[in-house]
Amino acid sequence: MEAQRANRRWWDGDADDYQAEHGDFLGDADLRWCPEGLREADVGLLGDVAGRRVLELGCGAAAGSRWLAGRRAHAVALDLSGGMLRQATLGARRTGVRVPLVQADALALPFVDGAFDAVWTAFGAVPFVADSAAVMREAYRVLRPGGSWIFSITHPMRWVFLDDPGEAGLTAVHSYFDRRPYVETDADGVPSYVEQHRTLGDRIRELVGAGFRLRDLVEPEWPDGHDQLWGQWSPLRGRLFPGTAVFVADKPAGCRPSGARHG
Repeated sequence: MEAQRANRRWWDGDADDYQAEHGDFLGDADLRWCPEGLREADVGLLGDVAGRRVLELGCGAAAGSRWLAGRRAHAVALDLSGGMLRQATLGARRTGVRVPLVQADALALPFVDGAFDAVWTAFGAVPFVADSAAVMREAYRVLRPGGSWIFSITHPMRWVFLDDPGEAGLTAVHSYFDRRPYVETDADGVPSYVEQHRTLGDRIRELVGAGFRLRDLVEPEWPDGHDQLWGQWSPLRGRLFPGTAVFVADKPAGCRPSGARHG
């Protein structure tokens, strides 16, 4: 709960600045999986979404959900932060594309079992909760059998290096196996931002433990001609080691529903 409160306050307060800094790159109706610029229009990780029910976790300004709606998906966008959902509302006004917006915690999704054909997130929810295995279980619960769960996160090996796009960010300074969270605090010592670290093996065990089958693990390469910095992402680092991991998993088609827990 401490991490939830900290991150909700953080994203509520940072929503406008975040959109001002990254909105042009993300677009008003586009689905980019990562700062490397990997676009769903090019890779098709979600497949043919026409007519499918698709849930976005940690949607931010919901540009990806609006893009999916433009491909005739029944998209729903969810975020913990009211500030980010306000940005999603502004994006809907700019584009004229509206998708249902839901304010809720990814640890307790307000949907019945099997409600969606796909659940996805690009850098949302998963790194910000202490019990990310529970997020995997919730994604599994609200997916129909045969549905897909796709999420992108900072590549776990980046935890080893300083959060620096320059030369200083090329030197390993932390243990890859140190799973203590990164925590920023305010003047009173109260956590104001919390981000969690798990190894690649941890993530795979979370997925398998929830019942998923891992179909792919995508590590996008830094593309030629892409010179835009995003925090610690840069051409210098991106050409040497991965900055993003995209997990592509499926709920087995033959599994039984677990029984509704949320209305």
